[in-house]
Amino acid sequence: MTEQNAASRPLRIAIVGAGPAGIYAADALMKSDAEVSIDLFERMPAPFGLIRYGVAPDHPRIKGIITALHKVLDKPQVRLLGNIDYGTDITLDDLRTFYDAVIFSTGANADRALGIPGIGLDGSYGAADFVSWYDGHPDVPRTWPLDAEKVAVLGVGNVALDVARVLAKTGDELLPTEIPPNVYAGLKANKALEVHVFGRRGPAQAKFTPLELRELDHSPTIEVIVDPEDIEYDEGSEAARRHSKQVDMIANTLEQWAIRDVGDRPHKLFLHFFESPAEILGENGKVVGLRTERTQLDGTGNVKGTGVFKEWDVQAVYRAVGYLSQNLTNLPFDDQAGTVPNEAGRVIADENADGADRYIPATYVTGWIKRGPVGLIGHTKGDANETVACLLDDSANFTPAARPELDAVTEFLESKGIPFTTWQGWYRLDAHERSLGEPEGRERVKVVEREDMLRASEPHKV
Repeated sequence: MTEQNAASRPLRIAIVGAGPAGIYAADALMKSDAEVSIDLFERMPAPFGLIRYGVAPDHPRIKGIITALHKVLDKPQVRLLGNIDYGTDITLDDLRTFYDAVIFSTGANADRALGIPGIGLDGSYGAADFVSWYDGHPDVPRTWPLDAEKVAVLGVGNVALDVARVLAKTGDELLPTEIPPNVYAGLKANKALEVHVFGRRGPAQAKFTPLELRELDHSPTIEVIVDPEDIEYDEGSEAARRHSKQVDMIANTLEQWAIRDVGDRPHKLFLHFFESPAEILGENGKVVGLRTERTQLDGTGNVKGTGVFKEWDVQAVYRAVGYLSQNLTNLPFDDQAGTVPNEAGRVIADENADGADRYIPATYVTGWIKRGPVGLIGHTKGDANETVACLLDDSANFTPAARPELDAVTEFLESKGIPFTTWQGWYRLDAHERSLGEPEGRERVKVVEREDMLRASEPHKV
């Protein structure tokens, strides 16, 4: 295909990952002056990524973001190609055949490691795995061991609060949400009566949002408890409160909880600060406790150890210390940061002898694979705008795709026998899930099994 031919057709773009980051990138492309044709590739049979498989089921306001994402995927310039695993079903070389440029927006779905003794004990879990279970992810086991009466959650971000809240709520409280039957059965049998959330720094350094924090106290079954001795600030902490309304709101909420009388709600959720996890204690290969070291502020908002240790009686430990992205085939990867090396979204191949970065042509990243798993869902809009601006600046120098016609890639997938899903198929799956919920007065019941998702969305392909 010649350059002249390429100029006479829309720019063909593949986006790998149909979560918020990828959909925001598609939106940014369509809002530009360029004429574009976009295919969104998704490993799952259904779109929406983190919204469907990373947000707690009792957060319908966040799931409302799907309404905005729907409007993007409804546009004629966009196609969804789901149930396709990048690196297995389709490679970067394949994508280069069908598209002028590729954007990766694959997010982060693994747990960041925590290097303390005992982390491998039975009863020590990663938060991401638990979230995948209660969100009905098809690629995780259908059951979860919930036989611990006392549980520790390590971390003070929104994921830690989600995990703690789900562990502390009853199954019946969560039944009105979209949780599938296997998750309801598991939560119904949950034995947890105490949930302890641990942060190594103070209230002014907590990473959750004020709304997420306050929601802990809305459940009629959860008593939130804060130790007054954990309400402490240094000069750095006070400065953080002055400069951030969000930090000040979090501190105020925690202060109010610390001075109130403890009520009689049956499940206790303790928020502990200045406790740094030092070791998970075990007997016969199973978790029997957690050892923490007391910390103290150093004046800057950071903390140092005091050498004073405490042991907590818990039978399960969940680490919620951050997500980590997965290595992508044929792309460079920074294992420490969990990102693809990039500059403003352009993927960096290596460094020339003169120190100037050299980019992989027509290859970009956006979202968590670009900058790491930090920030809220809406923050990926800025990532997308920056990446798309770079792509459009570079577009005059793209090597045109050899087979840019729309049916070329679908014929390729069909020739490999891949039962890919479509946007029309999502509408069918959506209707099916809503029909499952209707008899129970629920908005929907999420379908878990991959085969069942395929059968509902693309029945002629199963």
